[in-house]
Amino acid sequence: MTGRVEVAERRFSLRGDMATVGLLVRRATNEILRVPGAAIPGVLAPTIFFLGLTAVFGGLTQLPGFTADEYQSFIIPISLLQGAGFTGAATGVNLARDIEQGWFDRLLVSPAPRPVLLAGMVASASLRSLIPATFLLVVGFAVGVSWPGIGGLLLAYFFVMGTGALAACWGSVIALKFKTQGAAPLMQAGMFVLILTTTAYAPLELLQGWLADIARINPVTQIVEAIRQGFTTGTITWGETWPGLVAMLALLIVLGGLALRGMNKTAE
Repeated sequence: MTGRVEVAERRFSLRGDMATVGLLVRRATNEILRVPGAAIPGVLAPTIFFLGLTAVFGGLTQLPGFTADEYQSFIIPISLLQGAGFTGAATGVNLARDIEQGWFDRLLVSPAPRPVLLAGMVASASLRSLIPATFLLVVGFAVGVSWPGIGGLLLAYFFVMGTGALAACWGSVIALKFKTQGAAPLMQAGMFVLILTTTAYAPLELLQGWLADIARINPVTQIVEAIRQGFTTGTITWGETWPGLVAMLALLIVLGGLALRGMNKTAE
């Protein structure tokens, strides 16, 4: 009898946790509907970056050893991750605003566990990251990005959502540390640098100097290459995918752990 009661309590608790996550996601969605202009920078910035670099550096594909025929297909993963990074950073800015206004304190004194509160913010960022990704893909296909296949498209969306979650964790870490919206540039710059110090502009074999050294050890490079395979080769292989999955999981564990630690310190 005691075992059945415990099972029922766990189920009830799980329903409550899921409901809390759903409400936080709904709140973030309502913010987009009420202030749609806030989503414009996260949509336009990576699109302009994509179009600009394609126009300026498109001739790089003629270099011996370049791994793509069209530069727009090579660069599209970077812009997709940038859009997710901007979206996740906006979650950190919103958290800083909630801290300044005292609303986050009410969340901390609620019965909801800290991981559930973080999961709600991260889930909202993951879902909202699909907006700039979809817009960018429409533009990309219009200007010649190769079709990656259904599998490649789904894999790209998966990593975009994961990157949105990473950026949300990073933004939360900064927001909980400084407790002010004035730290927004640090939230955005952190993800921007992490993404651009990969094989963003050229294959690893063609990079030189410090950029090649950083790109080789940067875990986001594995995420970029996992997305890129579908656009440049039209096929998806497990050998090219699993390093990106491992890198994504490791970064989520590290940044998610730091964000939870910040929440606990804030509540003390």
